[in-house]
Amino acid sequence: MIRFYSLLFWVLLSQISFGQTTEHRLQSPDGKLEIIFSQKNSTSEKRPMTYKVNYQGRPVILESALGIQIDNHVFEHSMAHKVTTPPGTLGVNWCDNLVIKNVVKTSEDTTWNPVYGERSQIRDQYNQLVIQLQKENSPDYGLHVIFRAYNSGIAFRYFFPEHPNGLYYRVMAENSEFTLPADTRAWYTAWAQGAYQALPLTNWPETAERPLTLSLPNGLYAALAEAQLTDYAMTKFKLSTSKPNTVVTSMYESADLMSDVGTPWRVVMVAERPGKLLENNDILLNLNPPTTTVNTDWIKPGKMMREVTLTTEGAVSCIDFAAAHNLQYILFDWKWYGPAFTFNSDARQVVAPIDMPKVIAYGKSKNVGVILYVNLQALYKQMDEIFPLYKKWGVKGVKFGFVEVGSHRWMTWLTEAKRKALENNLMVNIHDEYRPTGTSRTYPNVMTQEGIRGNEEFPDATHNTILPFTRYVAGAGDYTICYYDKRLKNTHAHQLAMNVISYSPLQSVFWYDKPAFYGGEPEIEFFAKVPTVWDDTKVIHDAIGEYVTIARRSGTDWFVGTITNNDGRALKLSLDFLPKGKSYTAHIYTDDPTVQTKTQVRVTTKTLKAGQTLDMTLLPRGGQAVWLTPATN
Repeated sequence: MIRFYSLLFWVLLSQISFGQTTEHRLQSPDGKLEIIFSQKNSTSEKRPMTYKVNYQGRPVILESALGIQIDNHVFEHSMAHKVTTPPGTLGVNWCDNLVIKNVVKTSEDTTWNPVYGERSQIRDQYNQLVIQLQKENSPDYGLHVIFRAYNSGIAFRYFFPEHPNGLYYRVMAENSEFTLPADTRAWYTAWAQGAYQALPLTNWPETAERPLTLSLPNGLYAALAEAQLTDYAMTKFKLSTSKPNTVVTSMYESADLMSDVGTPWRVVMVAERPGKLLENNDILLNLNPPTTTVNTDWIKPGKMMREVTLTTEGAVSCIDFAAAHNLQYILFDWKWYGPAFTFNSDARQVVAPIDMPKVIAYGKSKNVGVILYVNLQALYKQMDEIFPLYKKWGVKGVKFGFVEVGSHRWMTWLTEAKRKALENNLMVNIHDEYRPTGTSRTYPNVMTQEGIRGNEEFPDATHNTILPFTRYVAGAGDYTICYYDKRLKNTHAHQLAMNVISYSPLQSVFWYDKPAFYGGEPEIEFFAKVPTVWDDTKVIHDAIGEYVTIARRSGTDWFVGTITNNDGRALKLSLDFLPKGKSYTAHIYTDDPTVQTKTQVRVTTKTLKAGQTLDMTLLPRGGQAVWLTPATN
């Protein structure tokens, strides 16, 4: 008996002194996802924090480190202002030796209606866990680690509560890790407009863009993403140099923050099939605050054609074509006010032979608005002048060109540019390397953005079948759809289907085309009929890199886009997404080499209803578009 109690004593002593761990668990509302936060209480190990994520018992994120690094000089500055610097703050990892002081659990379940979107109604339902920590013996120095568990994924961020002396923090790095099961593969690209390749979690040539879509060996899919990037440096993902199968948050540069303040959200979306990642991407919007703008009636999604001649005559012709084919906007692209990459150009003056007042007035008479391209130099120099001026002219929006992204300075500047455009009732299209993080909920005037390898680079069909499960998980992407250009690598039915596959509330169409290229091809009616925003979105086929089918509803009409990779194939389209018992007239647009037009697209109609299937034969690099409207008796 003495020996038993002696053994028990030593077991208890070892748990207290050599690695006792505190755990806190959080589940998603449906109980399928679980987050496990852990902290080792041994001071010899500096009380490291970790987390794990499981989906119905299957590992998604194995035990992974949490933490954030602060520049020492921040605390030297604090000392100069007679702020007592707590022990341990001058270490490399500011999260060393933090002590849990409180744990708060809450739940939310609300529904909101976006100004526009891939769905007309969004549910914001999550359970939240806030771990409130502070430096030992220094209660003024605190950190909250905030977790949210949604049915579609988890998110976490670091939050610095307000310091009584207004302390600021120079964040040098985040140590947030994502350790994944062995044999996980990633759809990797190094830059926002790059091509994708499926890679193991080894030997990446550079950091990876976000969202980073992952295929796990247990059959699950995940996407690592970022949400609410407004006042911080952009992050990507890099591989750990010391831990296998581990992805680490990689900041572009340091970020200077003033308490109280939080970092952007780190997001782990989880799904049993890749299509659910796209269907559930509202999690990124939900992690952003709602807009404070009361009147959003002027924000009008639509289709936009680029006017390539930069002349009054060309603009009138373009407006006539747009009005005839239900396009809502024309764009004057770069050089309308002079060379773009110089501070010497004046974006208040029209240099090209365009009678801007005449064009804007003519467009208004045809219900076609004008959008103007402005490059970064002019935006930086003249934003406070040109935004009110463009509003006075009657311009509907601005396309930001070649914006700088990455640094804390430029990301904050871009947030300010969004806000000022919103104040002047200007819609925004941000081009080049910028990728969204759900901030269009706060700034709904930001209709779309590039950050995508689209038709300006003429990617192949395989690339297009990857995009819905990678880039488009983050939100709208301006793919700049072409139709008549001879450089296209894919079929014309493929291009029609991209109007459904590609979500962009401001959809660029006929990108390198002119009205004169139109030869009466009957399938052009699809451009006129297809909307750019939706009441519902469903992914029917989701074989990444092979083929994809997306069905989207607008009112009572459904639009379906199917594309294949460089291989031809036969597919069956189940119509179970249609309301039962209701018949629809299906307008079907298919590739057919026997059709005697330059685009070789056949248009057929038939009556269909839920429960039926539609056989699809797709050519290599091909596709099929379908417009379904309720049948009239």
